[in-house]
Amino acid sequence: MIEKETFIHHVYFWLNRPDSKEDFDQLAEGLRKLSAVTTIRSFHIGKPADTRRDVIDSSYALSWLAFFKDKADQDSYQTDPIHLKFVDECKHLWKKVIVYDTVEV
Repeated sequence: MIEKETFIHHVYFWLNRPDSKEDFDQLAEGLRKLSAVTTIRSFHIGKPADTRRDVIDSSYALSWLAFFKDKADQDSYQTDPIHLKFVDECKHLWKKVIVYDTVEV
């Protein structure tokens, strides 16, 4: 069960070179290192599932799903040195990023 104030941060990445296994692996490794941020309660690194329906967008390369206790912990993550290092070291890999942040209704 997800606690009421949980903050969910879901990030989708499109690679500059979508056919590059090296770039894919480098971004995935960067995301694994990013998981060391202490305010992250749990995380998931994913790639598009092999599902095909009109409502599914599988054009991204990787997604990063992180769960935080609350908005304050997510705000702290945004300025955490580990997060800033990830962006600095990996930003050359992506051409597009979309973020969906959600909280309970």
